[in-house]
Parts: sequence; structure tokens; C-alpha cells
Amino acid sequence: MQFSDLELDDALCRAAAEIGFSTPTSIQQQAIPVAMEQRDILASAPTGTGKTAAFLLPACQYLLDFPRKIPGQTRVLVLSPTRELALQIFEQAQKITQFTDLHCGCITGGINYGTDRETLAGNLDILIATPGRLFEHIQNEVADCRDIECLILDEADRMLDMGFSAIVNQIASEARWRKQTMLFSATLEGKGVRTFAEEILQEPAEIEAVPSRKEKAKTLQWCHHADDLKHKTALLVHILQEQVTNAVVFVKTRERVQWLKDTLQSKGIESCWLQGEMPQDKRNQALSTFKSGKVKILVATDVAARGIDVPNVSHVINFDMPKKADTYVHRIGRTGRAGAKGVAISLVEAHDVEVLGKVSRYIGEPIKPRMIASLRPKHKAPKIVKKKKKKKTKK
Repeated sequence: MQFSDLELDDALCRAAAEIGFSTPTSIQQQAIPVAMEQRDILASAPTGTGKTAAFLLPACQYLLDFPRKIPGQTRVLVLSPTRELALQIFEQAQKITQFTDLHCGCITGGINYGTDRETLAGNLDILIATPGRLFEHIQNEVADCRDIECLILDEADRMLDMGFSAIVNQIASEARWRKQTMLFSATLEGKGVRTFAEEILQEPAEIEAVPSRKEKAKTLQWCHHADDLKHKTALLVHILQEQVTNAVVFVKTRERVQWLKDTLQSKGIESCWLQGEMPQDKRNQALSTFKSGKVKILVATDVAARGIDVPNVSHVINFDMPKKADTYVHRIGRTGRAGAKGVAISLVEAHDVEVLGKVSRYIGEPIKPRMIASLRPKHKAPKIVKKKKKKKTKK
């Protein structure tokens, strides 16, 4: 199948070719025709399988089919949970609309309010925004949602995790005259996303895309057992010096980011860093430096686990294991994107072994240990003792 087979405008097909999209992915093949029927959509697809284009292309097609007669405010609103993801969606929206007269804008936290006002005051077809900042502008009567015809929620499960459900519901209420709502999530498991969808969507078409073998991430996964923090740091330094082209290294706290950055620098390894509550200009600069290849190592907290689309990341390294198994999946999704090969390595101390077991069960495959000859652990990894369920006794 080609993009032209999806009845997309020539300008959009040309843009897709310019971006480097050869053929539609499974989520694009399933979502685009349904979206062009103006039905509400509840969709899930693994990270790195073209989800962004799956909602931007039909939204742009609608705007081209039904051009506005007079200048006005936002017609298509895309809500994103994080600043970085919002900026990436904005960049892709600009590329997709490059051969059209459609106008795109982006507002996120950390940006000057005056810049936001200029964006919102313009003739705007597509707006990508983070929920918190947009709602501030709605409350201050700077943003008007009455012209919104299509509302798109990207990474809905992440929005719920970050506590945005109430704000998103209020924004949806402000855009109550819309004709279509699309909700995209990495997973539809659990009651959270389902309940969220029931509140916002009207008789949605449900799409769960199973990526082809070509689209699936080819990510090798293994772990190294570490005796303590000193041993774990030595393992990381060895891996970064000997095995890695470029890598995202995940840690658990902001304090750990600074400590690890300084530690790597003392070993002659340059890195940039990304964390929460970081000025937006510095966040953008860190990502730009990493994407350009000037610096090969990005140290980050889980703020970067979702949506950071950096081509050809060779390794993801869990210096600290995440608390939840699904966070692990989102972390390693930064490598092996769009069918490329990648490597995910976890550095596991004794207290992480239980989490490692949870992750293995969640992904349905074991994460096998490997050893570096010069850095063998002195102690054996503890075995996980499964707790037996107590039998209920009849009174």
C-alpha cells in the first residue's frame, strides 16, 4: 500500500515522501481511513510505529477538504503530556504541511507567555499544546476553543499518569462543539484509559495495531548484575567507552542526574542531561546537542522516557531500574525505532532483582544476565522467592 492509496491529497503524499515515509505503517493503514470518515478513534500502537503521522495526516486532509472561509483560531488541537513530545509533534506537523497553506503552532510550559499570545492570536489551523499551559490561557481568556473541530489526545496513558485527566476533561468541555476526537495510547490495558475514553469519545472505532515484523523494534535486551553503586558505575563507564555509538542513560532522580553527569565527566565521558523542572531553553538545547551528535550520551530521568524521537539511538541503559514495568518498556522504546536495531542494558543491584522479575513477566521474555570478564560481580544475584498465596479458609 502507498500513501496515495489512502486518498490523501497530493501535497500530503509529497510531504510524506520528503520526510522519508515510503509506505504506511500498520497503525497508519488502519487509523487514517477511519479518521477520514470523521469517526472518533480509540487507538493503541507501540512506540516508534508512526503514530504521530496516523493522526496528523487525516487531520490535515480534513482541513484541506474543508478550508476555513475567514481567519480564526485553532481548528485542530493536539494535546501532548510533555513539552518534548509536543515540540516533536509540532516539528512533524510542519513537515507534513510544508506544501500546503496550513498554519501550525505550539505552546508549552517554560515558554514566554508573550510568545504564546502571538501564536494564539494568529490564523491557526493546528495547535499542539501541553494541557497545563493551554488551560492557563483558557482561564485567562487568551485561548478560545470554540473553533476546534478535531481534538487529538496523544499518549493518553501518560497524561493519566501525570494527573492531567481533570484538565483534559475541562479542555474537552471547552471544545464541546468539535466534530471528532481521537485518543492514542501506547496501551489500552487497565481501567484508566478506558474510563477516560468513555468520558471523551462518542462511539469510537477501536484500533489496536499489531506492527509488522519490519516495523517491530529489534531490541536486544540483557542485564549486568552489580555488587554496589561503585561496581555499577564501573560497568557503565566500560559499556559507554567500549560498546556504545550513542546512548540514553536513565536514572531515578534529578539528584542522580547531576551526580552521574559529574562522575562521567571525571572519567573523560562528556554527556548532556535532561530532567524535570528544567528551563525549556536548556531542555531544548540538551536535546538538540544530543540529536546533532555533538554529544553521544544523554543522562535523563523518566521525563525523557516518552516520545523522545532521536534517530539511531544505539543503546538505552537503565543505570537505575524503574519502579514500574511499563516504564521500562517506554524507556527502551527510545532505541530500536521503526524497525532499526537497538540494545537495552539494565544494571541491576540486589534490590533491583525483584523489579527485573516483574519486567520479564510484563514483556513475556527473560532478561538474561551477561558478564564483562574484568568486572565480574563478587556476589551471586539473589533469587526471587515467590510469595505463596494464602488459601481462604471457610468460617
